Amino acid sequence: MSADGDRDDIEVADAVSAPDAEGRPRRTTRRFPLFTRDTARPEGGGRAAPGDAPAPARQWPILLVAALVGTGLLVTALDAFRVGTLLVGTGLLVGGLLRWLLPGVGMLAVRSRFTDIVTYGFLGTAIVLLALMVQPKPWLEIPFLKDTLHFTVSN
Repeated sequence: MSADGDRDDIEVADAVSAPDAEGRPRRTTRRFPLFTRDTARPEGGGRAAPGDAPAPARQWPILLVAALVGTGLLVTALDAFRVGTLLVGTGLLVGGLLRWLLPGVGMLAVRSRFTDIVTYGFLGTAIVLLALMVQPKPWLEIPFLKDTLHFTVSN
């Protein structure tokens, strides 16, 4: 309002915004604007615990995955390659499982829920399978892979 009591006209920036108490445009819908000017938070990127909880409690999913992967890297560095890489792959699979089951996972949410689940799942499965098949004395042997390798090397 102006000094003489008349109301100033408030200009709205786009069709999906309305002014707030100070007159600045504010979004009133969850629909995205035609042109994106900022990065949107990924789906499920909210806190994993209430806002009054300490920061580690709010971000426990990413801390759990990072602890598993970090432990796996440490075990790998201490010369237990197979067990360490199994821990790394398991950490990624746990991340995909948490992303699927929990509505809010904090910083573990990077992209859309579907893309995160597929990415964590694919990478975790690939790392676990490779760790199980590593030579010498693999814990998992897939017969047709050996034949395929011999065929490609001999031709």
